[in-house]
Amino acid sequence: MADQPRRPRTLNDARTEAEAAFKKTTTKAPEAPPKKAALPSVKELVSLRIDQDVLEHFQQDGPGWQDRINDALRKAAGK
Repeated sequence: MADQPRRPRTLNDARTEAEAAFKKTTTKAPEAPPKKAALPSVKELVSLRIDQDVLEHFQQDGPGWQDRINDALRKAAGK
């Protein structure tokens, strides 16, 4: 099968290509949002679903159970 004859370029095609090239070189890439720095000893309120037996384990020694859970999670995270 013979190659199809090329269609002659029109002014409209050249303009479209030029506009696309211009837009490509002048458009800024979206920047990633700045990462929040973790402040030491700042706690964030979260809602967490924990099995009842795990919660009872940490609460059995009385007040400070949230800190004990935090320490266990920190250790599990390798920090």
